[in-house]
Amino acid sequence: MTDQMQQLPACDARQNARHGGLARVSRLSPWSVGAFVIAALVLMPLISVIWIALHPSDNIWPHLMATTLPRYMTTTALLAFGVAGLAACVGTGAAWLVTMYRFPFSRALEWLLLLPLAIPAYVGAYALVDFLEYAGPVQGLLREVFGWQTARDYWFPEVRSLGFAIIVLAAALTPYVFLMTRAAFREQSGSVYETARALGAGPFERFWRVGLPLARPAIAAGTAIVMMETVSDYGTVTYFAVQTLTTGIFSTWLEGGNAGGAAQIASVVLVVVFLLVALEKSSRGRARYSQGARQARPISPIRLTGWQGILALALCFVPFAVGFILPVGVILHHALGEPEQWLAPGLLTALTNTLTVAGAAAILTVVAALFMVYGVRLTGRKLPRVVLPFTTLGYAAPGAVLGIGILFPLAGLDHILADGIAALTGRDPGLLMTGTAFAIVFAYVVRFFAIAQGATDAALGRVAPSLPMAARSLGQTLGGTLRRVYVPLIRGSVGTALLLVFVDCVKELPATLLLRPFNYNTLATRVFEKASLEQLEAASPAALLVISVGLVAVLLLARSENASDLT
Repeated sequence: MTDQMQQLPACDARQNARHGGLARVSRLSPWSVGAFVIAALVLMPLISVIWIALHPSDNIWPHLMATTLPRYMTTTALLAFGVAGLAACVGTGAAWLVTMYRFPFSRALEWLLLLPLAIPAYVGAYALVDFLEYAGPVQGLLREVFGWQTARDYWFPEVRSLGFAIIVLAAALTPYVFLMTRAAFREQSGSVYETARALGAGPFERFWRVGLPLARPAIAAGTAIVMMETVSDYGTVTYFAVQTLTTGIFSTWLEGGNAGGAAQIASVVLVVVFLLVALEKSSRGRARYSQGARQARPISPIRLTGWQGILALALCFVPFAVGFILPVGVILHHALGEPEQWLAPGLLTALTNTLTVAGAAAILTVVAALFMVYGVRLTGRKLPRVVLPFTTLGYAAPGAVLGIGILFPLAGLDHILADGIAALTGRDPGLLMTGTAFAIVFAYVVRFFAIAQGATDAALGRVAPSLPMAARSLGQTLGGTLRRVYVPLIRGSVGTALLLVFVDCVKELPATLLLRPFNYNTLATRVFEKASLEQLEAASPAALLVISVGLVAVLLLARSENASDLT
């Protein structure tokens, strides 16, 4: 009996070691049940969209196919491929230059080229139109220099067009390609390029025949992310009067009053997004095969001087100027030109609402992700591990799609709860979820759950298995092990996830527009409303606040990049 008791801990230790130091739960427990509930809530909006699309009250699918849907799909394809192509070229070229060469300010540009991530694309759109429109400084200067009197005296390209929408979105999204491609170039062996130079390969040939093939998976992954963000955009394309699938969802639902038709368009968007997700996943899976040797020689950058250094500086500075300096300069000019707008009614309320919903969503998202990942690690069944990756699809789904998938189920549940409470108390409580900010918070949780899930899963995986095993052997419960062992060790990753989710919630526009209660504004919706009314001065303070929050996340990202370089 004693021998058997001595053998049991050894067996448990071996089992825990195999599964990351966690005691497996072979039966239903609050952890496994909770993980399934969280997964179901996160996946519910996507399932709801598909259900509504397949069972519409008024099937207008034939009408959509015969009228607007082909136009929406064509414009969306042109926009997505245009933005992807421009972002891929600019991001890859900039990553190649700052990695392989040294020229004036090349070190600074390595993180300056990340700053456009802090600018929401719709803010960049407002700034570019204000800068280039007829009353803007560019055309005003042209009229003054050449003596033109009216627009009939000269030709200027239409600013609110598909071409300029591509430029704005590419400027905002190029850092995704730049970041991933730069990492791929850095991981390559310097000896490969030294060999190519010894064999007589010039700069372009080294890029085309050596660097580009090795970095192709990273480029494809970054480009897929750019295309997903482009398909999801609403504020930019609306301001540029470009009709895409996302704008079709809004017009079919809000203007046409047909939720089923909007869900059918949303299902098309989901198919497109899932294909892009599959492309990104496959590209990331192939990326591991392009790694060099374990002790690969680092790349020795070549110093550029003279006109070559100036040209490299100019090529890298242009995307930074268009993506960051221009929008910040225009918005800051309007904000300083009318400082009384900082005291305008509604701005403080929008700021308070933003901090409330974004803060609540960030906390709920990280807590739910931690609970779910921990619960999945505890269970020995394969089903939870299969379901876990699907919970990240909400990040790829556009906010407009999630708005449809959330509003209708919550509205039905709201009416059931209201009827039940009224029957019990005799008082109608109103809409408890869709009539408050609850729906917005829920949309944020679903939309950005992938960020928190990925951060917590990676952080839990880095904890040494011996630590939770020791805690369990000392009598700690599963909850106590999480609280006293895991959380203190992963609090840095948890804090980063909180910040990133918070920043993305502050910038989110489509879901907020669809789900907000009447007369409920956040900073993003205030910027959108004021700019849509051509009141850029009134929109500037809120836009600067959104940009400031985004800068915090970008600086954190740059800091983590520098830390990884040092290690």
